[in-house]
Amino acid sequence: MRNRLQHTHILTALLVLVIIVSSAILGGAWYLIDYALKPGDRSRNEQLAWAEMDSLYPGMAAWRDSLQAVHALRDTFIIAKDGARVHAWYVRAPRQTAATALLVHGYTDCSIRMMPLGRMYNRNLQMNIIVPDLRNAGRTDGDHFQMGWFDRYDVRQWAEVAPALFGDSVRLVVHGVSMGAATTMMLSGDSDLPVSIKAFVEDCGYTSVDEQFGKELKERFGLPVWPLIPVASQLCQWRYGWNFYEASALNQVRHCTKPMLFIHGTADKFVPTRMVYPLYQAKPGYKELWLAPRAEHARSYWLYPDEYTQRVQQFVKRAGI
Repeated sequence: MRNRLQHTHILTALLVLVIIVSSAILGGAWYLIDYALKPGDRSRNEQLAWAEMDSLYPGMAAWRDSLQAVHALRDTFIIAKDGARVHAWYVRAPRQTAATALLVHGYTDCSIRMMPLGRMYNRNLQMNIIVPDLRNAGRTDGDHFQMGWFDRYDVRQWAEVAPALFGDSVRLVVHGVSMGAATTMMLSGDSDLPVSIKAFVEDCGYTSVDEQFGKELKERFGLPVWPLIPVASQLCQWRYGWNFYEASALNQVRHCTKPMLFIHGTADKFVPTRMVYPLYQAKPGYKELWLAPRAEHARSYWLYPDEYTQRVQQFVKRAGI
């Protein structure tokens, strides 16, 4: 009788322990999703974004003022397939041309923070630009970030809209930075891309959401990847319809048939430089790689504006844009 009671107490204690641990894991995974996908409203603050770009990149304010003076900086909205209202800025080239850059911003950013590259393409390369806000950024609908996986559908839709803005013969390079670079690579592997897309530029994009989140989990919180990342991934699937493992730039880039330029700073610690190597190796066909010396995350253009411009210009010419 005593042994049976002891056995019952042990089983009860184990059950309680399992419930406590499971609840802690579920709670931690739920917090991780909110922490990563709803980190605040910085991405909505256009005034702050313009101020930061003006301070980092000399001449930005003058360029913007010159565009606004002649009503050249315009914006538009489209309705995405899920009913969301999606926003973008666009600027036509000084002379009529089919060459166009579709620029994709990064995590917690908005379209405004891609305007230095927009100026590069529009002023230096004499190209049209279209600069969308991804979900939960700028003037686009959404209450969480999609880390590129579903964002690629919106970028694809902007590519489909581009001929109406710039002419039927439009030739597009899709150029993304950070999460925008991951979005670009995720898009690049899709089948039946719009014929207007001719090439891709990815600047400091991550290999996959699970690897990037796992890296951040260990560095920021000192927590193990397992079981939090798998559980959080499943919760994300249930809550938002996608999971961390399918959101893989590495898997997608294996199917990319268009030219791609890979750019990564050698001092990047947020999206570690090591991530660019498997991405570059996985890409079949024509590709180029530039490792920007001493550049931290998303700072290659800021540190080397002339070389960045030259490399992009040469690449788009070789890609037939």
